Amino acid sequence: MATKRTYQPKKKKRATTHGFLARTETASGRKIIQKRRRVGRAKLTVV
Repeated sequence: MATKRTYQPKKKKRATTHGFLARTETASGRKIIQKRRRVGRAKLTVV
């Protein structure tokens, strides 16, 4: 039997790990959002 690929996408997992609410919970996450706002990103997080 062949082995599975590493990336098995799940929307909920992606949101809870990298989403906006997850970012705002930690100080470093808030720093990331600030940085992305400064750069002028159209999308700040994946969700």
